[in-house]
Amino acid sequence: MLFNSLQFAVFLPVVFAVYWLLRRSLRWQNLFVLAASYLFYGWWDWRFLLLIAFTSACSYLSGIAIAASEGRRRRVLMWLNIGVNLLILGLFKYYDFFVQSFADLFLGGHADGLLLHLVLPVGISFYTFQALSYSIDVYRRTIQPTRNAVAFFAYVAFFPQLVAGPIERASSLLPQFEQPRTFDRPQAVDGLRQMLWGFFKKLIIADGCAVYVDAIYADPAAYGGGALIAAAVLFSFQIYGDFSGYSDIAIGTAKLFGINLRRNFNVPYFSRDIAEFWRRWHISLTSWFRDYVYIPLGGSLVPRARVILNTLVIFLLSGFWHGANWTFLAWGFFHALLFMPLILTGRNRRFRDTVAEGRPLPSLPDVLRMLFTFALVTLGWVFFRSPSISFAFNYIASFLHSGPSPMPWGGHHLILLPALGLMLLVEWVNRGREHGLSRLPHSRGLRWLSYMLLIFIIVAFMQTAEMPFIYFQF
Repeated sequence: MLFNSLQFAVFLPVVFAVYWLLRRSLRWQNLFVLAASYLFYGWWDWRFLLLIAFTSACSYLSGIAIAASEGRRRRVLMWLNIGVNLLILGLFKYYDFFVQSFADLFLGGHADGLLLHLVLPVGISFYTFQALSYSIDVYRRTIQPTRNAVAFFAYVAFFPQLVAGPIERASSLLPQFEQPRTFDRPQAVDGLRQMLWGFFKKLIIADGCAVYVDAIYADPAAYGGGALIAAAVLFSFQIYGDFSGYSDIAIGTAKLFGINLRRNFNVPYFSRDIAEFWRRWHISLTSWFRDYVYIPLGGSLVPRARVILNTLVIFLLSGFWHGANWTFLAWGFFHALLFMPLILTGRNRRFRDTVAEGRPLPSLPDVLRMLFTFALVTLGWVFFRSPSISFAFNYIASFLHSGPSPMPWGGHHLILLPALGLMLLVEWVNRGREHGLSRLPHSRGLRWLSYMLLIFIIVAFMQTAEMPFIYFQF
């Protein structure tokens, strides 16, 4: 079920009403959340409910078994659960990729009899990582295992963040399902505001950019360098509006149910270097790799050669997590190259504050740093968006080609470009806050005028066709 669908517009208010009617019974409330989450996920393909239920059961039972064990047995149980979960993820997401790559190298590309052609379950990378973090934390004794199966299954499958994050930790989300929740009107109102801002970024910014990005990437040879650069820039805003918009809708929806999810984006395009960008982009995934891979490998507290290797491993894994294509590995490798000088010179923690904090405008050096970082990130997104590495290199090489073809605007840019300006302005004003609509005019009339303006823009200018979220494929 898509957030930007008629089905969700019916689903959400019904679930909200029944959920709070059940507030006197925590168990029934959690059972209802679990049932609603499975309905939400099964709307796409009910068969994959068995997969998420199996993943949840493995991690739930392994948590209890790990906590009751000591020494080698404890370690074996943890790795057994990790192995089972990664085997499922690898089978559905990476098996055909590796088989086809092997066939291309050694069998002349003939792999038809070996390929499984499995449908990739929506959100499998997200809920698998969420389940894995639980068993690892139990093994580390940073959390105690739960015996509340309903609460645990609801933690893994909670519908707002099920298919595209944020990737939650059991230490934060699971206790919220194990204790009674009361309706908090200010929290719910803030959630609605955050959802509105998320829908604006998805339906106007992301979907609006997609019209031009898809057209130019479909036939880049037909366009000049200026149009190709413009499409690359628009894709930067498309993927940000799409993914951060989803996160805003997910976090805002959770607030309606008295649940707090972690922030996943923190105005990443206002970053002053690549290290700051990665502290602000897809925060839940970045911190997951940091805590469960980078630090166990030794982090930066090892000889320099190991630091280089650890950094490279993290970025390659991050790229490969996104999909079974060499372009994602190339994207990860590109960011590793950008990040390496910062971590080796100890400058990777240079910008940990909010840019221009306490000032309405940034300094000229900060402006130049932000523009340069944005340009590097945009260059990386070309690999992310391209169907192949050769396509990406040809696309980038064509930047210098000056052709007669203009952008295929078609009139939609008359709302898209002002909307992009509005998004950047609103997020700049609220750059130190949780989301774009965290701070609004004190006047009630002006606040409602702001809401009505955004709703009007969404209703009047959204694309007529439902466009799925980009990160659903991951």
